[in-house]
Amino acid sequence: MRKFDYELIDVFTDEPFGGNQLAVFKDAAKLTDEEMQRITSELNLSEATFITSAAQDKATVRIFTPNREVPIAGHPTIGTGYVLARDGLIQTVEGENSYLFKELVGEIPIKLYKKHGEIEIVEMIQPIPDFKAVIADKESVSALLSIDAIDISDRSPMQIVSAGVPFLFVPIKGSAAMKQIKFRQDVWEKEFLAKGWEVDIFAFSLETLDKKATVHSRMFGPTMGISEDPATGAASGPLGAYLVHYGLVSEESEGNYLIISEQGIEIERPSQIRITIKSKEGKINHVSIAGSSVDIGYGTIVLKE
Repeated sequence: MRKFDYELIDVFTDEPFGGNQLAVFKDAAKLTDEEMQRITSELNLSEATFITSAAQDKATVRIFTPNREVPIAGHPTIGTGYVLARDGLIQTVEGENSYLFKELVGEIPIKLYKKHGEIEIVEMIQPIPDFKAVIADKESVSALLSIDAIDISDRSPMQIVSAGVPFLFVPIKGSAAMKQIKFRQDVWEKEFLAKGWEVDIFAFSLETLDKKATVHSRMFGPTMGISEDPATGAASGPLGAYLVHYGLVSEESEGNYLIISEQGIEIERPSQIRITIKSKEGKINHVSIAGSSVDIGYGTIVLKE
């Protein structure tokens, strides 16, 4: 028998049983791709990470959803950084610490902020997002989300944006419509796949429940096998870029934007994701997300030889 231990944490929350769940396998070099996929499907979490090599300056991380491997992801990167630093596999000092993760999309810089001996915040620097196709078919999108077409805002377009994983961003007029959303898998299969729109769906509203938040978010991941995600880091950087690009948020200072995305409320796993966008001469040149993590437990997967 082969045994593989994992850590279970909640990411983008400072309270247990909130945020997004993550399993971190710190010693996964002897697992095959198929085994990583089957383990993730068995655990039935949004994602699991598998560390196949780790040095003092860089670690190689594989990220799987129940359906497939993804080239980059937010809460797995944040949570894995937290676990490695918490367990001393990344040497940290008080204040800011830098590290690199090698993911399928390439090298991802992270920063770990230590305060009073504890890892308080982990920040992930993301690739600059690409703005792709604009989708004009409100009827199909409103049917997909079980809302009226009039609930989709005209202030900005429905558009696919990607920093490694594409999402269709859908602007919604208010929190009442956001609450009413019910994702229809049958519409996605019949309408979206038939048109070649094989993307996950990110709905958002600028009307928030928490006064400190900037945007209220929900993500539905049919390509990943995720019915609804409590916190989606890979979409949050592109979300921030989208909000800045279309002038939907205000600057904190010249060229600097701090955006707080609240997510997971409708599925009783409230999350908060800090998004930082920087731009110069109207062009975005920095995208990062950050959040905290909470320890939940641990476990062991046993596989036959």
